[in-house]
Amino acid sequence: MARASQPDQVDIRTTSLPPIYTRTNSSKSNPQPRPAAIPFSICTARLFVYVVTACVLLLILSQISLLQSQPTPSPLWPLSLVHRWRKIILNTTSDAALHDTVAAAATVDELGTVVERLRDAVTFLPLKDRRFADRPTEGRTWFMSSLNETSIGGGPKHLHFPSDSSKGRVLCLKGRDVHDGSWNYYALAWPEALPRDATFMSGLTFVSYNHYDYDNIWHGLLPVFPFVAWYQGDGCRRPPTRWVLYHWGELRLEMTPWLSKLIEATFGKPPSIEMFDKIKEDSPVCFENAVVTRHNEGGMSKERTIEAYELLRCSVRRYCNFSLEVDGDGNKVNRIHLTLLMRRGGRSFRNESAVVGIFRRECNKVERCQLTVAHSDDLSFCDQVNLLSTTDVLATPHGAQLTNLFMMDRNSSVMEFYPKGWLRYAGVGQYVYQWLSSWSGMRHQGAWWDPISEECPYPEDAAKCFEIYKNGQIGHNETHFSEWAGNVLGEVKLRKIAEAVFGKKQDPTRPCACGR
Repeated sequence: MARASQPDQVDIRTTSLPPIYTRTNSSKSNPQPRPAAIPFSICTARLFVYVVTACVLLLILSQISLLQSQPTPSPLWPLSLVHRWRKIILNTTSDAALHDTVAAAATVDELGTVVERLRDAVTFLPLKDRRFADRPTEGRTWFMSSLNETSIGGGPKHLHFPSDSSKGRVLCLKGRDVHDGSWNYYALAWPEALPRDATFMSGLTFVSYNHYDYDNIWHGLLPVFPFVAWYQGDGCRRPPTRWVLYHWGELRLEMTPWLSKLIEATFGKPPSIEMFDKIKEDSPVCFENAVVTRHNEGGMSKERTIEAYELLRCSVRRYCNFSLEVDGDGNKVNRIHLTLLMRRGGRSFRNESAVVGIFRRECNKVERCQLTVAHSDDLSFCDQVNLLSTTDVLATPHGAQLTNLFMMDRNSSVMEFYPKGWLRYAGVGQYVYQWLSSWSGMRHQGAWWDPISEECPYPEDAAKCFEIYKNGQIGHNETHFSEWAGNVLGEVKLRKIAEAVFGKKQDPTRPCACGR
């Protein structure tokens, strides 16, 4: 069917409407025309509607406000209408709030589910990875083997939690086995989703790995040193709250007193060694902030290494109230101090008095040279600090007492003595104090290996031979010792003269350098 034709459209905004007529009671035959109606526009109608709507809304809002402020509404207004509008508005608001509340509750439930899943996803791995146990210094070590280290500005290789590399996760430990490191565990967890039953420990925790032990002062210094360097790089702002000590992943509960004093002097308080004795067995412990080192000074630049030993040197001197030797007028006494630091038992001199006599004669040949003979096991920690702080030349058998050499002024001299067999059977470990001399800025003036002793009955078995020679006594060679001592003392004398002229002598009263 064809659509009816549409009438032509007319712009009612500009065209007047035709007149409107109405019937009256008068005769139809004589209709009386009425005046034309006032023109009407849609704009006028819309304005009218807007005004009426605004008035109604103002009325409703005013009544709602009145109802909320008065316990009983005024009877002059149509209460049923007001109550109806109020109910509609309040229900609309309540529905929106309820919707938001339900949505928020759903979000909380979802977050709770995520947290629970993250909590259950925390995976503990053995501290000791047996796959790498036979090569602990090659690439990844067996201690926390799944984690990669970082180094900043030539500083120590370390792991820091939480950090960008840990993606904000903290370190958690579990287990306190002292015999097998594979029964102690580690994991990373987000602070908001710690493992179940975990204990959270605030403050900074130093987690130390030691391939040897904490009873020997040299073996103990090695793992502590990188923490000193990290602390210095951090501006010495945060001393550790606690220490966690591991040896091959096995928990250790104490350290030698010398090492404890060194830590107290450097960090301002004795080390608090965490034993986890107040923690339920097999319950995890998580740390607010933790630093882990695994490679001692390995990977550090020489500059950073020397700076860290400078901090140690300065810290122990300050701790022990060391002061320069002065004369009656308060002027610094310019002497050459030669120290023979002796041992008893293993690696002692067979004829100690003969060795002392050789060095005394050579010292007497040098103006203002003073000889001191001491045994390391007779000295307290501060006795060792004060003795070595005034020593220009240290002559001593190979042994842990040589660890004190970093307490001397930089560029001081070291002379070292070995029993027979060490040169052939001891391996690279016999050179550790030559390395320490270099790391701390000293001059290692060479070593003497005793050539005289009984031959090893197991020449094909290096391990057995070394056990025989390890703690043997040391002889002497008067001609060699005299020439050696004379040359070293002569060098020190020239250096002392240069220091006096150019003022290069270190000032032990200056503040200890911290930060970079």
